[in-house]
Amino acid sequence: MDIPRIELARLPTPLEPLDSLSAHIGGPRIWIKRDDLTDTTASGNKLRKLEFTVARALAEQADLLITVGGVQSNHCRSTAIVASKLGLKCHLILRGSAPEEVDGNLLLDHLVGAGVSFVSNEKYQDMDACVAEVKQQYPELSAYFIPVGASDETGLWGYIECCAELRNDFLEHNISPGYIVSATGSGGTQGGLIIGAEHYYLGANIVAFNVCDDENYFLNKIREDFDLWEKRYKTGLDTTKLPINVIDGYVGPGYAKATAEIFDTIKQVATMEGIILDPVYTGKAFHAMLQEINKGRFADTDDIVFLHTGGIFGNFPQRNEFGFP
Repeated sequence: MDIPRIELARLPTPLEPLDSLSAHIGGPRIWIKRDDLTDTTASGNKLRKLEFTVARALAEQADLLITVGGVQSNHCRSTAIVASKLGLKCHLILRGSAPEEVDGNLLLDHLVGAGVSFVSNEKYQDMDACVAEVKQQYPELSAYFIPVGASDETGLWGYIECCAELRNDFLEHNISPGYIVSATGSGGTQGGLIIGAEHYYLGANIVAFNVCDDENYFLNKIREDFDLWEKRYKTGLDTTKLPINVIDGYVGPGYAKATAEIFDTIKQVATMEGIILDPVYTGKAFHAMLQEINKGRFADTDDIVFLHTGGIFGNFPQRNEFGFP
């Protein structure tokens, strides 16, 4: 099926074993899919989704990309950088107040010239009104709205096609992982992996740890995306039979709020493997995966793959949590 796509990410990304950490932890051998390396600045999982989402926007003659997220949104940063590369205008609707210091992802948003609006949690709930206000600022431009995380029926293609890459990775390394593990924050990455694992016969269970909301939210959100995907693309795949596995209980204090144990895990992985996770998504999910390994959840497989979805810039605004001024 010929789905519009533009080349944005540096693919394929490597699949690497974490042998020092695996030996230290015990349990299955942990591998990491380095989607933090999809690009230097617009890095992470969002770039795979944007290859399809922005292609759809261009096909609809858009010259303004509007998207939404938290103040330190990885998705917003990636969208802003992509827009700059393609000569498009970008405006970000960020949930929360303007911080005293411009740091991390927000700094990069400003550097590439994105427009930024900060909105309260209450106002954020009426996204149609927020988008309408932004459109009024650019009356001469044709706007395309990208939902949070580019997680919709079009964005699913990013990780559907990533599964073709993972299939080649598994053949190259002669492994048959029982599980592919990721964080889930807007559902699109997990949803794409679920469809892609079925479509490309990976034989692995897709498991995600939610970093916000709860299990029921993601079950409903991903099912809705599946339904829209089937209606738009008519591939013939019945997604109603595909399992959605979300392991709840590791959100902690809330979205983008990590406990001391998670910062310790980030430091441990950095020290033992030279790989940098982040406190919002990957650090929280990786820490949760280690806890579940200790409980024996993944004892039925020799190999497990963790998807590194990026987010390195999210460490800088929280540097105090690592003990740095």
